[in-house]
Amino acid sequence: MEKTHIFNFTVAYADTDAEGIMYHGRYIEIGERARTNWSKNVVIPDGDLGFVVRELNIKYSKPLLLGEDFQVHTTPIKIGSASMVIEQKFVKDDKICAIMNITIAYIGGDMRPKAIPDTIIKMLG
Repeated sequence: MEKTHIFNFTVAYADTDAEGIMYHGRYIEIGERARTNWSKNVVIPDGDLGFVVRELNIKYSKPLLLGEDFQVHTTPIKIGSASMVIEQKFVKDDKICAIMNITIAYIGGDMRPKAIPDTIIKMLG
């Protein structure tokens, strides 16, 4: 199931704290941008709402600094009937700076979990 999407990013001034270190909360926003880019060709069937974040965990191991280029590697690591676990690695020079694991649930129009359509699983899995 190793279908990895790579998203390039550069740490800007607005991403950092007073010491030029990327603010911990920005990893969530940048990860969301990477996931959006990864899934931009997915068509959600009419009446369904699509994916929502159910759980998110981050482990920070090396700070990213102002002006540094890095990549977000997005990989689905577990696909269930109505949810998916995605791993996102923030990588600079082949070193992992942070790992974020996100569980997303597929939601129907009634705001309840629903089976992920096979067409979506084929595109993302």
